[in-house]
Amino acid sequence: MLGAFFRTLGFATRRRQRRQRQLADPAYAFLLEPYDGDEAVCIDCETTSLDPTRAEILSIAAIPLKGHRLCTSERLQITVRPQGDIDPATVPIHGLRAQDVANGLPIDVALEQLLHFIGNRPLVGYYLEFDLAVLNRYLRPMLGIGLPNRRIEVSALYYDRYVSAYRPDVDLSLSAICATLGLPELPRHDPLCDALMAGLIYLKLQRRHAPHPATF
Repeated sequence: MLGAFFRTLGFATRRRQRRQRQLADPAYAFLLEPYDGDEAVCIDCETTSLDPTRAEILSIAAIPLKGHRLCTSERLQITVRPQGDIDPATVPIHGLRAQDVANGLPIDVALEQLLHFIGNRPLVGYYLEFDLAVLNRYLRPMLGIGLPNRRIEVSALYYDRYVSAYRPDVDLSLSAICATLGLPELPRHDPLCDALMAGLIYLKLQRRHAPHPATF
């Protein structure tokens, strides 16, 4: 087992060194520092479309998670002004029209704020893959790399907790997860609510192994 541990450690070190060589702006070297702490950041984005290869970011929310607390008072909320048009089919989903984001930040300024906010802390989210695919599409030309932060996908944590030989099929919809965990379901497709829900799910799943109650 020690051999496997050292091989994993060596792989992580080589991957970090490769990313350091690829990093285009040394001002963001802090992203590559190994994280050693009990914090994470719950994150969610709303976008102009549901296609990650062309979607533009409309809004971002990030909430620090410190130990067993969601620190909503320290949250980051950003409205982003897209360069292109908003897909009309997505307006009923996220509720953001062109006039709602006309005074938003340019994407490069928004990303700079986001990177300094999250630092090298792990990222928590519900179906993070889409949000990070869109974010990394902007970040790679800017940084030379995508976000290197550790990812914590709450639907995967939930799956690992509840799947079994007697229950091979697990409903990973947010409604089903909230119902099983006894959590209130907040309004969907609002990045702050979605980030908060991801944090509550994470804390509820961790709570069974933690001595302190989860608060926010």
